Amino acid sequence: MSQIDFVADSEIEPVTAYGLTAETLHEKCIALARNLWWSWNHEVINLFRDLDPIRWRQLDHNPIALLSEFTPERLETRAAEMVLYSRINQAYRRLKEYMNEIPAWGRTNTGVLGSRPVAYFSLEFGVHESVPIYSGGLGVLSGDHIKSASALGVPLIACGLFYDQGYFKQHLDQQGYQHEEYLDTKVENLPMEPALDSEGKPITVQIDTRTGRLLAKVWLMRVGRVKLYLLDCDVPSNSPEDRELTARLYGGDNRVRIRQELVAGVGGIRALKALGITPGVYHLNEGHSAFATLEAIRQRMKEDGVSFEVGLREVAHRTVFTTHTPVPAGHDRFDRNLIEEHLGPLRDELGISFEQLMGLGRVEPQNEHETFCMTVLGLKLSRRANAVSNLHGHVSRRMWAHLWPWRAEEEIPIGHITNGVHIPTWLAYQMMQLYDRNFEPGWMAQLSNPEIWQGIHDIDSGELWETHYALKNLMLAFVRRRLSRQCRRRGESDDVVEAARNVFDPNILTIGFARRFATYKRADLFLSNIDRMADLVNDPQRPVQFVFSGKAHPADEPGKQLIKKISNLRFDPRFAKRVVYIEDYDVNVCRHLIQGVDVWLNNPRRPLEASGTSGQKAVLNGALNLSILDGWWAEAFDGTNGFAIGKNTQHVDDRITDARDAVDLYRVLIDEVIPLFYDHDIDGLPRHWIKRMMNSISTLGWRFSADRMVADYVQKCYLPASGGLSCQMP
Repeated sequence: MSQIDFVADSEIEPVTAYGLTAETLHEKCIALARNLWWSWNHEVINLFRDLDPIRWRQLDHNPIALLSEFTPERLETRAAEMVLYSRINQAYRRLKEYMNEIPAWGRTNTGVLGSRPVAYFSLEFGVHESVPIYSGGLGVLSGDHIKSASALGVPLIACGLFYDQGYFKQHLDQQGYQHEEYLDTKVENLPMEPALDSEGKPITVQIDTRTGRLLAKVWLMRVGRVKLYLLDCDVPSNSPEDRELTARLYGGDNRVRIRQELVAGVGGIRALKALGITPGVYHLNEGHSAFATLEAIRQRMKEDGVSFEVGLREVAHRTVFTTHTPVPAGHDRFDRNLIEEHLGPLRDELGISFEQLMGLGRVEPQNEHETFCMTVLGLKLSRRANAVSNLHGHVSRRMWAHLWPWRAEEEIPIGHITNGVHIPTWLAYQMMQLYDRNFEPGWMAQLSNPEIWQGIHDIDSGELWETHYALKNLMLAFVRRRLSRQCRRRGESDDVVEAARNVFDPNILTIGFARRFATYKRADLFLSNIDRMADLVNDPQRPVQFVFSGKAHPADEPGKQLIKKISNLRFDPRFAKRVVYIEDYDVNVCRHLIQGVDVWLNNPRRPLEASGTSGQKAVLNGALNLSILDGWWAEAFDGTNGFAIGKNTQHVDDRITDARDAVDLYRVLIDEVIPLFYDHDIDGLPRHWIKRMMNSISTLGWRFSADRMVADYVQKCYLPASGGLSCQMP
């Protein structure tokens, strides 16, 4: 049997729809809630929502928390009121069928991975807002990766950390300044259980450092067919300081950071060993977990008596490394004292000197003044490395060329696999129903097939626009609800709260911008000429409205000032009704915005956007991208499927680049975006705009799906690394 168990671990005897007891009904609902498969299945989401719509929203769409408020008898009563029996039975049956089936793609394309699965390491996983162990794009990408691996039947095990306080909750004060709040997550309300060894005992891994021992217990979370293992340092045997080690994502100083990465990498490999899993491939999603390679080498040496050099060569052959960061400052670096404190005992077992170890993390191994870089370690201990877009591949090869000084830049062994998004997660229910009626039957099983997506051109223009308009109204209702709640929390007047409840007009061109508020993303580029922008948003015939959201890292003061600048536009009467800022950006906020805006704005300073995926999510729901030609958009824009800012170049002086891009942003808005949106025919339809929506969906939906991305990883990375089929990186 494969080391990946595609069969549900617990079985509930099936019963007929008319013979359900209250207890059985409750057990089936709990079984549904404990596999995050439900989070991308609209019918199951709607089923949970119908149990109690108000509490569903209040509990951040957490079905376990919701069901904890239902006794079996109360659930039975509610199911009778809402006629839910058959829906619960059907959902439960679909989950069991899903878990017991190995998809055709996986059976025919994954080869030896069936016996030697992929071990996918990431420091964060954004699967759903009710599981807050992510901060932003990297985590959501990891979540989408394992969801598509589940859908395709790729034998893959995921490893990460459990943060019981997660990332911070964001609140803006009266002056628009960001404040962070950390809340304890109730483990009992999460779809997790202790991971057990072959004897049925909970697994705890141990990591020795020069200054003591670190312990981490292991949790299991099911994401469809993929098992996600999360390490947690809140163990009684740890010191009080170490019990807090995995409390927060991206919190603390460099010492906290290296200890987290030690647990994620070394602890992750040891957890897999305790589970009896022997991976055929190690996939490191960013350098955070690169210590995993050193532990894999140690295990190889201990079990088979090979030398360090042989172990390194074999582990490197089986390791895939993905880099996401296009700027040197974004890569983790640690000084020699931190490395020796935390890697010393492991180094002893590897039988290498301190300078040999430091050399693995240095561009110049003999340079004693160079710190230890996790990305360098990842690149040196992998034989397949990739960036996350075509342009990012060029940037990465240039950035790390000095690791291979004997090679020409174009021969640097860093390829690219462009990121994609998990379509069932981000596609609105209403849009999915529209596709179901017009695409070929079974289209959801062929998401990376370009022919399937051409069906969008057969949809009636009015029907597509009406669906988009309905989603836009749902998004506006969400914006109004969140804005009024923000105003009430700040103790603002009833008039202000009432104004928030009525902000925005669905007939006005609505532009969305939501992402991490780092300065290079230039959230305020649209304000470069504030008077001109005031005229645009208040044009009596063709007005524009903007919705913003996003968090700045707690230590990023310039990012916080950007948030303050934009959120405080509410005090400027020219923008009060035209620009809003939604607090506490997360998967839920993202979902609402990308499903309802007309235009998705992205204007980073090129080429600093490695890929970006929020615009890909917007594509699925009919929004048009207005973006700098950076990241994924540099290989996506064809002149008919959205709008481009700039000329695919950047000046050596950032100030000149910013000025030029600001001018072009205004030009594209005034000459292209606004006229096209407001050009309605006799039926009141913006036919040319709708045509561009169709072009966007048909050319981009399949190409930037996570199914295509994961299939690329299997064929270009996983199989060659595992000793299967030989492929070359692009």
